[in-house]
Amino acid sequence: MICKKVNNIQEALKGIQSGMTLLLGGFGLCGIPENAISELVRLGVKDLTCISNNAGVDDFGLGLLLQKHQVKKMISSYVGENDEFERQMLSGELDVELIPQGTLAERCRAAQSGFPAIFTPAGFGTEVAVGKETREFDGKTYVLERAFKADFSFVKAWKGDTAGNLIFKGTARNFNPNMCGAATITVAEVEELVPVGNLDPNHIHIPGIFVQRIVKGENYEKRIEQLTLSPDS
Repeated sequence: MICKKVNNIQEALKGIQSGMTLLLGGFGLCGIPENAISELVRLGVKDLTCISNNAGVDDFGLGLLLQKHQVKKMISSYVGENDEFERQMLSGELDVELIPQGTLAERCRAAQSGFPAIFTPAGFGTEVAVGKETREFDGKTYVLERAFKADFSFVKAWKGDTAGNLIFKGTARNFNPNMCGAATITVAEVEELVPVGNLDPNHIHIPGIFVQRIVKGENYEKRIEQLTLSPDS
């Protein structure tokens, strides 16, 4: 029987080193691998290249790594609510590559599928396309974007089984599924870890073949990035 379960987050991050390239799932603060990020902070690894939709907020998510100056380069879609990210980017302390959100997702999926590159119309005629190959198909110009090459991918799922099969919930399906199998080692942390056979096969979003390690996560804060209340609340 295939078993990819590891006992704790320390075991899940075995082999992580300074200078590595990491994929980190989530959208805003939703579905981020909180336990993996906390362990990266504790380990103190530096000179990381982090690929994620955004960089959390100042005191949570990837913002914790930025506070400790553990990140050398961020590849993301937007700065978001992170003032420290903005400060480091504008001061030149942090190398930042901002790319269209759809391109970020598809470069992950290309890596997941084993494709070396994709063509996309997004970014043509802008700074995004500078220095990149372009090609015309059916009268429309496309930009060549290379698949990501990452050492580790850290994703967060709602449920998983010991064979690595995953189910995501709600907005956490943004980026997390595409990052599974898109790196040399994919580590999935889950809220609920069950034995093989307990998940309905029709509900599984990512099969275990895309996951190398799975761990039961702990103490999820699940912060809300922006909360709007009615006057009567």
